[in-house]
Amino acid sequence: MKLLVTGGAGFIGANFVHQTVAERPDVEITVLDKLTYAGNLESLAPVIDAITFVHGDVADTVLVDRLVADSDLVVHFAAESHNDNSLADPSPFVQTNLVGTFALLEAVRKHDVRYHHISTDEVYGDLALDDPAKFTETTAYNPSSPYSSTKAGSDLLVRAWVRSFGVRATLSNCSNNYGPYQHVEKFIPRQITNVLTGVRPKLYGTGTNVRDWIHVDDHNRAVWTIIDKGEIGETYLIGADGETDNRTVIETVLELSGQDRAAFDFVTDRPGHDLRYAIDATRLKTELGWEPVYKDFGSGLHATIEWYRANEAWWRPHKNATEAAYRRTERPLEA
Repeated sequence: MKLLVTGGAGFIGANFVHQTVAERPDVEITVLDKLTYAGNLESLAPVIDAITFVHGDVADTVLVDRLVADSDLVVHFAAESHNDNSLADPSPFVQTNLVGTFALLEAVRKHDVRYHHISTDEVYGDLALDDPAKFTETTAYNPSSPYSSTKAGSDLLVRAWVRSFGVRATLSNCSNNYGPYQHVEKFIPRQITNVLTGVRPKLYGTGTNVRDWIHVDDHNRAVWTIIDKGEIGETYLIGADGETDNRTVIETVLELSGQDRAAFDFVTDRPGHDLRYAIDATRLKTELGWEPVYKDFGSGLHATIEWYRANEAWWRPHKNATEAAYRRTERPLEA
């Protein structure tokens, strides 16, 4: 099998490449990545000799057409994905998430190539903190940021190309990922690297916002399960029943790092900060037989802390710039 992975130098995509190299030696992998600030070629260093890397833009129609024509399967991870950045400048999100997806869809349509689309639970908006419901495959889209709205738009493009043009595609919407190689701007690695550098972690608002956490390896195993067993044209939700509020996440990071659970600071909340995400992955489990390996959030978080502790050379070059950007927008609050 010839596999094209877009965004394969990003967090989830790089872990997908690592996992595929280790578990599927018969797959010939090409990675396409623009290497923006969130794409890091060092994330692929351990497997670089086992893959082909192409530096380029997923919205480059000529390049994408050439790469897709030589592929049997495309897995589309490439996306602008940080909510704070989308609020500051939405334009890259429209270009990558919408125009880039359109370019891929036209190429897989032309060459009749199997396609899997990676998306997020944020397309569904948010749930009330006291709502017992979870997102399902039939939940209506209700995005609240430029990031989530452009991801929702890309999902709808895929569905339309399946229905109108017969594109052989599946989709997955996953809950919040954590694990190795995640950029230090993101919530969990930011708190971990703050602790490791002697800086007090920062918590938006009151910390009551809830996310449904899943280890990146479990996400990527689910993606391969969908590729192998999923029904063309269908959407599958990926989650590991990891609902945890942000305050508890920070307190757990501190505790697992041998620190006082209260050693963090409150800062001003992000505009439009969604309250709660929660995934119902019943269909993925019952129909396709997938189960997460990291069923205990604490054990996965401990493994992640140890990875960042052992790989300072990977994240340290990005840390100062990330914190400087946050200082321009964050204001301390009383605890």
